[in-house]
Amino acid sequence: MDTSNKVTYPILFFDGVCNLCNDSVKFVIRHDKNDFFRFASLQSNIVKELLPEHLTKENDLQSIVLLENGEIYEKSTAALLVAKKLSGLWPILYVFIIIPKVVRDVIYDFIARNRYRWFGRKDQCMIPSPEMKLRFID
Repeated sequence: MDTSNKVTYPILFFDGVCNLCNDSVKFVIRHDKNDFFRFASLQSNIVKELLPEHLTKENDLQSIVLLENGEIYEKSTAALLVAKKLSGLWPILYVFIIIPKVVRDVIYDFIARNRYRWFGRKDQCMIPSPEMKLRFID
């Protein structure tokens, strides 16, 4: 799908009811000093517009998804690409991209499968603060 005509900035899609995911988004916002990323929950309507073929039972809410320059990245690749753009020492984590994706994603999937049990979940998607709201779409 070519979304490059619609989107001019990277969008990080996340599970809006997952406490780990919400805290991760807050972390990215704090360390994204150039306001590079925008955010949307995987439960939002914009997903149907920008990622329609991505919505399947298999991967519906199990991964963060990064949409950048018309390309879709998931799981550990998305996380490492995000870390690469953050301020501080976080871009160093991008070195893990040399580990084969299948190995990285085994670890990612283990955490994703257990995230609700370990970190909990909300009944509804996070409501961003007024200053954070500018970074969210939909």
